[in-house]
Amino acid sequence: MTKTKIGALVGAVLLALGLAACGSSSSTSSSSGSTTSSSSSSGTISGAGSTFAAPVYEQWASAQSGLTVNYQAVGSGAGITSLEAKTVDFGASDPPLKPEDETAIAKNGSPAVQIPMFLGAITVSYNLPGVQTGLKLDGKTIADIYLGKVKTWDDAEIKALNPGVSLPSTAITVVHRSDSSGTTSGFTAFLATVDPEFKSKVGEGKDVQWPTGTGAKGNAGVAGAVQQTAGAVGYVEQAYALQHKFTFASVKNKAGQFVAPNLASATAAAQGVKVPANLGIKISNPGGAASYPITSQTFIIVNKDLCKAGTPGGEAAAKGVVKFITYGLNAGQSILSQADYAGLPASILAKSKTAAAELECNGSPIGA
Repeated sequence: MTKTKIGALVGAVLLALGLAACGSSSSTSSSSGSTTSSSSSSGTISGAGSTFAAPVYEQWASAQSGLTVNYQAVGSGAGITSLEAKTVDFGASDPPLKPEDETAIAKNGSPAVQIPMFLGAITVSYNLPGVQTGLKLDGKTIADIYLGKVKTWDDAEIKALNPGVSLPSTAITVVHRSDSSGTTSGFTAFLATVDPEFKSKVGEGKDVQWPTGTGAKGNAGVAGAVQQTAGAVGYVEQAYALQHKFTFASVKNKAGQFVAPNLASATAAAQGVKVPANLGIKISNPGGAASYPITSQTFIIVNKDLCKAGTPGGEAAAKGVVKFITYGLNAGQSILSQADYAGLPASILAKSKTAAAELECNGSPIGA
């Protein structure tokens, strides 16, 4: 996928991801367990949620033979709500489900299942004319910017981390998400972990009360606001930052190293992460000298028995969702780097594949 193609995608709120491939129009689903999802079965599935994940789901949709994927990039919180309301076949969320979310989804008639799909870096991107190389920032300084305590780019906190860099006195315009956002959850989880004041005053989650700044909807909205405002800073997923040709900071990690966001540092961040029984992994300020500290996971959320839960598209959509997930966990992992995302470590990937293989329709495994 080219950066131009990603840009065309992220500029829209409603992402019609279906690119039905040429081939047989047979509606018979494959039962061969193919890991490439090359079945010629046709159908349409619907999903909603994470804007962080949207470029990847567009890419994976284009690779599906005969499967149309209609995905609304409305934020993780809205995605979970849509699944609870049975208006989509799958939800997409960056933070793991809370117990109350699992309970609400299970009311559809089948337990909630969250399947880790891939990883990505959340950048601290900025628009600062004259500063063309990446600055160094630590968690406390980023927190102080978002608390409204650091107001200009030549503040002593920033200068202390960047000796020899000529920093202008430009006012900092803080940009944050206005919607219920998994990217916000990942960003605030890091800041709350490293800065007690931020934890007490703002906390972490998909929705927080920001003490300063301007809100924008979606990763695309934050990216657009940063691009249009000299002196602005915002937290956006790496693919969006690259599309907008942003400069972004290297961030000090738990090991004391300043690390730039990239595929290698995002992958390193997930090494050794604990995987709970419900697969609700959470990466927040991970250890390891090579780890980028603001790295997020993302999940596809479904009911274990999609048909009993009353998925809107019925049995055909249940099969289509499993086909889509199976492709993403197999061939889809190898093309993630084209959209600037990182694959799952082998230990987590194996558990995700097992969870996908156990999805059902009316008590029977769906398969791929």
